[in-house]
Amino acid sequence: MPRFTAGQIASWLYGKRVSSLAQMTNISAANRRLLAENYDLGLRPPLTVSESADGTKKYLFPTRGGGLIESAYIPDRERATLCVSSQAGCRMGCEFCMTGRQGLTHNLSAGEILNQVVSIPESGKLTNLVYMGMGEPLDNLDRVLASLEIITSGWGFAWSPTRVTVSTAGLLAPLKRFVEESKVNLAVSLHSPFHDERLRLMPIEKAAPAAEIVVLLKNYDWKGQRRLSFEYILFEGVNDSPRHVRELARLVDGLKCRINLIRFHKVPGSPWHSPPEATISAFRDALSDKGIVTTVRASRGEDIRAACGLLSTAEQIGSDITRG
Repeated sequence: MPRFTAGQIASWLYGKRVSSLAQMTNISAANRRLLAENYDLGLRPPLTVSESADGTKKYLFPTRGGGLIESAYIPDRERATLCVSSQAGCRMGCEFCMTGRQGLTHNLSAGEILNQVVSIPESGKLTNLVYMGMGEPLDNLDRVLASLEIITSGWGFAWSPTRVTVSTAGLLAPLKRFVEESKVNLAVSLHSPFHDERLRLMPIEKAAPAAEIVVLLKNYDWKGQRRLSFEYILFEGVNDSPRHVRELARLVDGLKCRINLIRFHKVPGSPWHSPPEATISAFRDALSDKGIVTTVRASRGEDIRAACGLLSTAEQIGSDITRG
């Protein structure tokens, strides 16, 4: 086919959001038939949707590999955020996360990541995208980068990179490549500034210590529009003390960043609890007093298990929903 056909296809896929190859009317009928013989658009509608009392919606999608993934749509006044998955399951093994307990089924393709964006009814309303659903994005880096290129390129969705955030546990080599090859925002899951404590919470600490992650990030400029943040789930009596504030401030000293505090959402069999609101507020204020921009993330969708750490398809795998 002529070289310009690639631009035509991209325009139909990402600009006009067509639902069939037949709609690409400026491509010759013969070439459309040829495309149809070898390709499809990769569009897969969600199997189910659950809606929270707070307006959050959780969508369940099938994957080409026979798995299931979930994504969460979160409306909030003028913002509409979609939390997308990058893997079916996850192999990081964090005990406080339902996806981590599920284990990894397979990586998603770039198309399966983007399908979550374009196949929900609210697609046209989206203002922000976060890779904070199922999976570790940097464990599927090539496909995540491919999806980000489509989202932010002029020939793709043409979104500003500042509208997109990728969350990671901090795999070191992929993290370096991610920072250098993308311009989107970065959120690193920290959860404790102490090595032994973070290791108990997050097995990845053995291969990717928080101290080494911070050293790596200090090699880059975070003073522009690109935002660096650290995610910090609070566990009562575990990581919510004044000594944690002091060590956390020491660890990130010299980095232009923010810290997002997250309430722990109880998972079955977990020994942990979220601290009282007064403790969370005091922790936030203590960090703010040290000059660190600190926010408390609002809990959304907990009643439909769409909140942070609760996404899991383990119960649906093998059920009637996968066969129906």
